[in-house]
Amino acid sequence: MRVLVIEDDTTLGHALQEFLIEQGYAVDWLKDGDQVLGAVAGQSYDLLLLDLNLPGLSGLEVLRQLRSNGQQIPVLILTARDGVEDRVAGLDAGADDYVTKPFELPELAARVRAFARRRAGQAQPFIEAGPLVFDTVGREVRVNGDRLSLSVRELSVLEMLMARVGRVVTKRQIVNSLSAWDADFSENAVEVYVYRLRKRLEGTGAGIQTVRGFGYLLDVESAA
Repeated sequence: MRVLVIEDDTTLGHALQEFLIEQGYAVDWLKDGDQVLGAVAGQSYDLLLLDLNLPGLSGLEVLRQLRSNGQQIPVLILTARDGVEDRVAGLDAGADDYVTKPFELPELAARVRAFARRRAGQAQPFIEAGPLVFDTVGREVRVNGDRLSLSVRELSVLEMLMARVGRVVTKRQIVNSLSAWDADFSENAVEVYVYRLRKRLEGTGAGIQTVRGFGYLLDVESAA
């Protein structure tokens, strides 16, 4: 899942970006409300974490313009404004959720995971594909109860494939979902991670098939 953080406080913005990257998300970060509309127009995002007190356009104005432009990206407001009127104004402007500062990072992570489950059409924090079970809270994959040792990137690629089991996922979709503006993550890197995952999955009853000219498909039926 690709997340855009809009937060002008450098300390908090950096902490949010690093924390969410550790959780397995691709994260971009902006500090100015004037930059948001252009960024969203040029890149597909799955979630926006939006501060209200921004230089340039305020968070509320950014939100109103996004919705008036037809952008349906889920928006989670992060703000020190904790009055009922402020929460109502944010939600009425089109926000999907509202968190007041200061907040605990584990709570924020849980809210982000809830958005990820809604996006994938899941009710439970687990993705199951054949013998594979992905725990989106613990960020781990188990095969028949045994934990697979995977890097953060390998986990993220496998999560995408498991969420779309039986369907083709293109290299470009993987790059767009897992790279950030300042990350050196290319289609060649995708090939490396898929190669490593194939090695990890040998003998599990799940395998990654290459669909030439299209991308990859997680096969849990015919894999040996």
